[in-house]
Amino acid sequence: MMKLKITLISTLLAFALSEAHAQNVIIIGHPGLSKLNTTTVQRIFTGKAIEVDGIHVTAVNLKSGAVRDRFLQRFLNQDDDKYTAYWTVRRFIGKGIPPKELSSAAEVIDFIQNTPGAIGYIDENELKPGLNVVSR
Repeated sequence: MMKLKITLISTLLAFALSEAHAQNVIIIGHPGLSKLNTTTVQRIFTGKAIEVDGIHVTAVNLKSGAVRDRFLQRFLNQDDDKYTAYWTVRRFIGKGIPPKELSSAAEVIDFIQNTPGAIGYIDENELKPGLNVVSR
Protein backbone atom coordinates (compact mmCIF):
# COMPACT_ATOMS: atom_id res chain seq x y z
CA MET A 1 0.00 0.00 0.00
CA MET A 2 2.80 2.40 0.92
CA LYS A 3 4.59 1.61 -2.34
CA LEU A 4 1.41 2.46 -4.26
CA LYS A 5 1.12 5.81 -2.47
CA ILE A 6 4.74 6.67 -3.22
CA THR A 7 4.28 5.73 -6.87
CA LEU A 8 1.10 7.80 -7.09
CA ILE A 9 2.72 10.82 -5.45
CA SER A 10 5.78 10.51 -7.70
CA THR A 11 3.60 10.32 -10.78
CA LEU A 12 1.56 13.36 -9.74
CA LEU A 13 4.69 15.33 -8.95
CA ALA A 14 6.26 14.44 -12.31
CA PHE A 15 3.05 15.49 -14.08
CA ALA A 16 2.92 18.79 -12.20
CA LEU A 17 6.56 19.54 -13.01
CA SER A 18 6.10 18.69 -16.69
CA GLU A 19 3.04 20.95 -16.85
CA ALA A 20 4.98 23.83 -15.29
CA HIS A 21 7.90 23.16 -17.61
CA ALA A 22 5.61 23.06 -20.66
CA GLN A 23 4.27 26.54 -19.96
CA ASN A 24 7.49 28.53 -19.87
CA VAL A 25 7.54 29.73 -23.46
CA ILE A 26 7.29 33.50 -23.79
CA ILE A 27 6.02 35.23 -26.92
CA ILE A 28 7.98 38.41 -27.60
CA GLY A 29 7.37 41.07 -30.19
CA HIS A 30 8.83 44.21 -31.61
CA PRO A 31 8.12 47.17 -29.29
CA GLY A 32 5.23 48.36 -31.51
CA LEU A 33 3.15 45.23 -30.85
CA SER A 34 0.62 45.12 -28.02
CA LYS A 35 -0.44 42.18 -25.83
CA LEU A 36 -1.91 39.27 -27.80
CA ASN A 37 -4.27 36.48 -26.84
CA THR A 38 -3.65 32.83 -27.66
CA THR A 39 -6.04 32.88 -30.63
CA THR A 40 -4.17 35.76 -32.25
CA VAL A 41 -0.83 34.00 -31.67
CA GLN A 42 -2.29 30.86 -33.32
CA ARG A 43 -3.50 32.87 -36.29
CA ILE A 44 -0.12 34.56 -36.75
CA PHE A 45 1.94 31.36 -36.61
CA THR A 46 -0.44 29.53 -38.95
CA GLY A 47 -0.40 32.32 -41.52
CA LYS A 48 -4.05 33.22 -41.04
CA ALA A 49 -3.25 36.69 -39.68
CA ILE A 50 -0.62 38.91 -41.21
CA GLU A 51 -1.66 42.12 -39.50
CA VAL A 52 -2.42 43.06 -35.89
CA ASP A 53 -3.83 46.48 -35.00
CA GLY A 54 -2.77 47.81 -38.40
CA ILE A 55 0.81 46.52 -38.06
CA HIS A 56 2.13 43.92 -40.54
CA VAL A 57 3.51 41.03 -38.47
CA THR A 58 6.42 38.75 -39.32
CA ALA A 59 6.61 35.55 -37.30
CA VAL A 60 9.82 33.62 -36.67
CA ASN A 61 10.23 30.10 -35.32
CA LEU A 62 13.08 28.42 -33.55
CA LYS A 63 14.51 25.37 -35.32
CA SER A 64 13.26 22.02 -34.05
CA GLY A 65 13.92 21.41 -30.38
CA ALA A 66 12.45 21.52 -26.90
CA VAL A 67 11.38 25.19 -26.88
CA ARG A 68 9.71 24.89 -30.29
CA ASP A 69 7.95 21.71 -29.14
CA ARG A 70 6.64 23.47 -26.02
CA PHE A 71 5.51 26.46 -28.09
CA LEU A 72 3.67 24.26 -30.59
CA GLN A 73 1.98 22.27 -27.84
CA ARG A 74 1.06 25.25 -25.67
CA PHE A 75 -0.08 27.74 -28.30
CA LEU A 76 -1.01 25.66 -31.37
CA ASN A 77 -1.90 22.31 -29.78
CA GLN A 78 0.25 20.56 -32.38
CA ASP A 79 3.50 18.66 -32.60
CA ASP A 80 6.32 19.48 -35.00
CA ASP A 81 5.25 16.88 -37.58
CA LYS A 82 1.69 18.24 -37.75
CA TYR A 83 2.93 21.83 -37.96
CA THR A 84 5.40 20.99 -40.75
CA ALA A 85 2.70 19.07 -42.64
CA TYR A 86 0.30 21.99 -42.22
CA TRP A 87 2.79 24.38 -43.80
CA THR A 88 3.66 21.90 -46.56
CA VAL A 89 0.01 21.86 -47.64
CA ARG A 90 -0.39 25.66 -47.31
CA ARG A 91 2.70 26.25 -49.43
CA PHE A 92 1.55 23.69 -52.04
CA ILE A 93 -1.86 25.35 -52.46
CA GLY A 94 -0.33 28.84 -52.59
CA LYS A 95 -1.48 30.05 -49.17
CA GLY A 96 1.88 31.25 -47.90
CA ILE A 97 5.20 30.12 -46.58
CA PRO A 98 6.09 29.08 -43.03
CA PRO A 99 7.78 31.49 -40.65
CA LYS A 100 11.53 31.81 -40.99
CA GLU A 101 13.45 29.49 -38.65
CA LEU A 102 16.25 30.82 -36.47
CA SER A 103 18.83 28.76 -34.61
CA SER A 104 18.87 30.35 -31.17
CA ALA A 105 17.04 32.59 -28.74
CA ALA A 106 19.74 35.23 -29.31
CA GLU A 107 18.92 35.25 -33.05
CA VAL A 108 15.19 35.48 -32.31
CA ILE A 109 15.73 38.39 -29.91
CA ASP A 110 17.98 40.22 -32.38
CA PHE A 111 15.53 39.71 -35.26
CA ILE A 112 12.58 40.92 -33.20
CA GLN A 113 14.35 43.98 -31.87
CA ASN A 114 15.46 45.03 -35.36
CA THR A 115 12.36 44.15 -37.41
CA PRO A 116 9.17 46.20 -37.03
CA GLY A 117 6.18 43.88 -36.54
CA ALA A 118 8.34 40.85 -35.74
CA ILE A 119 7.06 38.23 -33.30
CA GLY A 120 8.67 35.07 -31.98
CA TYR A 121 9.12 32.95 -28.89
CA ILE A 122 11.87 32.09 -26.46
CA ASP A 123 12.29 30.09 -23.29
CA GLU A 124 11.37 32.11 -20.21
CA ASN A 125 14.96 31.70 -18.96
CA GLU A 126 16.17 33.74 -21.98
CA LEU A 127 13.94 36.72 -21.12
CA LYS A 128 15.93 39.93 -20.70
CA PRO A 129 14.84 43.36 -19.42
CA GLY A 130 13.48 45.56 -22.16
CA LEU A 131 11.93 42.80 -24.27
CA ASN A 132 8.29 43.29 -25.21
CA VAL A 133 6.38 40.26 -23.86
CA VAL A 134 3.16 40.02 -25.87
CA SER A 135 1.88 36.69 -24.51
CA ARG A 136 2.71 34.05 -21.92
